[in-house]
Amino acid sequence: MAAPKALTLGAQLQAFWNSPTGPKTTHFWGPVANWGFVVAGLADMQKKPEYISPNMTATMCVYSVLFMRFAWEVQPRNYLLFACHACNECVQLTQMGRWYSWYSTEGSKPQAEPTKSVAA
Repeated sequence: MAAPKALTLGAQLQAFWNSPTGPKTTHFWGPVANWGFVVAGLADMQKKPEYISPNMTATMCVYSVLFMRFAWEVQPRNYLLFACHACNECVQLTQMGRWYSWYSTEGSKPQAEPTKSVAA
């Protein structure tokens, strides 16, 4: 029995180019565009947690879970989309944790009113 023949780099690239999830399809470009959510979430890690919107963060968590399920169930299975939304889920859950930590210590306290000075 002969060993399977290894594909050359050109043949591998051509196979990727023409695959059902290759760069000619939305199965490739959709996930590529969705990586923007992950990058934006990572950039927001530098901002103060008081600026995090818990409603939007929760929405992004639900969105990513739903699309992870979609990426797993669609045929052909879209691993790039699944990985993108798994990473986004991790980023958004981290952001929600940052917000909750801030909210439970500082955010739920009423803001002190600045004292007014009365000119004589």
